[in-house]
Amino acid sequence: MPTTPPSARASLGHVGLPMPIRELAAKAWDAVIVGGGHNGLACAAYLARAGKRVLVLEARDRLGGACTIEETWPGYRVSPCAYLAGLLHPLVIQELDFPAYGYHWTPALAGIFVPFDDGTSVQLWDDDERAAEEVRRLAPKDVAGFRAMQAVMKRARDGLRPSGEGDIWLERRPTREMIEDRLKGDRDAIDLVLNWSMVQYVEKFIDDERLQTAFLGQGVIGTNASPHDPGTASINFHHSSGRLGGMDGMWGYVRGGMGTVSFILADAARDSGAVIAAGAPVAKILPGQGVQLAGGELIRARVVVANADPRVTLRLLGDAADPVWRAQVEAVPQTGCTIKVSLALSELPNFKARPGTNEVHHKGQINTPLTKKEWDDYYHIAKSGELPPRLWTELYIQTSHDPSVAPPDRHLMSVFAQYVPHTFAHGDWDQRREEVGDLAIASMARYISNFPEAVVHREVLGPRDIEQKVGLTGGQIFQGEILPQYMWDRRLAYRTPMDGVYLCGAATHPGGSVMAINGRNAAMEVLETEFGAKQI
Repeated sequence: MPTTPPSARASLGHVGLPMPIRELAAKAWDAVIVGGGHNGLACAAYLARAGKRVLVLEARDRLGGACTIEETWPGYRVSPCAYLAGLLHPLVIQELDFPAYGYHWTPALAGIFVPFDDGTSVQLWDDDERAAEEVRRLAPKDVAGFRAMQAVMKRARDGLRPSGEGDIWLERRPTREMIEDRLKGDRDAIDLVLNWSMVQYVEKFIDDERLQTAFLGQGVIGTNASPHDPGTASINFHHSSGRLGGMDGMWGYVRGGMGTVSFILADAARDSGAVIAAGAPVAKILPGQGVQLAGGELIRARVVVANADPRVTLRLLGDAADPVWRAQVEAVPQTGCTIKVSLALSELPNFKARPGTNEVHHKGQINTPLTKKEWDDYYHIAKSGELPPRLWTELYIQTSHDPSVAPPDRHLMSVFAQYVPHTFAHGDWDQRREEVGDLAIASMARYISNFPEAVVHREVLGPRDIEQKVGLTGGQIFQGEILPQYMWDRRLAYRTPMDGVYLCGAATHPGGSVMAINGRNAAMEVLETEFGAKQI
């Protein structure tokens, strides 16, 4: 007899097999989802809600992919890759009734805190007036320019991602002509979304070099490019375009850790009738037939939806991959340049510019900056296979809002940093991982008086580790670059040329981050194309 699987949320994604593989193989399925990441789980939920017989197959023992939770050290609930919510689509939250599954999100109203080498600092609140006051204190001549810079971002967001109807993220293949039409000839907004480098963006509006450097990292998050490169300002727009909690551009912390999002999606999918099997790796995708598991079993389904990244999907298709589609996939760069460091701390970081270990800046995100020259130099050093002298780091402290993820009197901090080599010119990641971890901590300690003393534990994941741990080819966190030349209608389509084969991951429109809308959009495409319906 099949046993009732545990709640994904209660088991931290360890749902196991709902029944023996041979019984899964004996059933008839309308759709098989390859990969139990958050978009695959969202896709499964929508297909199951439409009455389709859906099976999710996840290779690992734990669901969630890059958006999961692990007990890396006893008593610590670590989000090893995804760490903050901001682009999770409100429509998915509403339609799948996240609150009924215990979803709770706390906005990081403190915005971005940046200390500088000269001992000054700035706190760019998510409240425009408070942020302007901080700018006035640091660089009074830049207040008007700062306001104008924020206004361009708002106009672009309102034009492309209005609240309610008209969100371009819900379009199947939005063209550049559509984008320009939406922005109604607003040259600055068009340049922000399609053309400017991040350096051009900040230099157009503000003069103080410290304030300029406070923003530069927002244009290269997860991107193998320098902020001097054309199109990097669009990365800042992408990450600022959300409306979570009804607040423009807001990011925040999910209670229990970011993997909770995936686990809620899994429980919603199963409550709608989907079946989820973890620890069931797929060896082949057989277009029009289904999939073959690593053990040789054939799971039959008319539709296969790959949540796996497109390079992995190519590998699973083998000779069945359409050659034109193969070339399209291989033309998208997929080489990571970031590290993720998880730190268990005995106390919060004490910043020299604003001392204290329980301050308001601990509740937002924190950047340690690089100069414009350092950004460009260090990018090229890492690209050559060497380690630069220091890293840009972005810090998130989950326990500042949610102490439940760590033992009493301990803290959990996520560090997202770049640039690092994907492949070292000398040595490899196994040999140099600890050196990279030391560099990340030293880059932070430049501004923090109690580092490294406050560090109790650390885990360092480089691009190779992310590839092996999560299955993201190249350790590229967005399943392919999200610069403008790879976005919008140039993203991979949900429907592939192979019979009954679809994509639903970050390689599709509207790109990467924890959104779940890619999975919803893919489900809509499947329902319309394969079943002649649009119901959800």
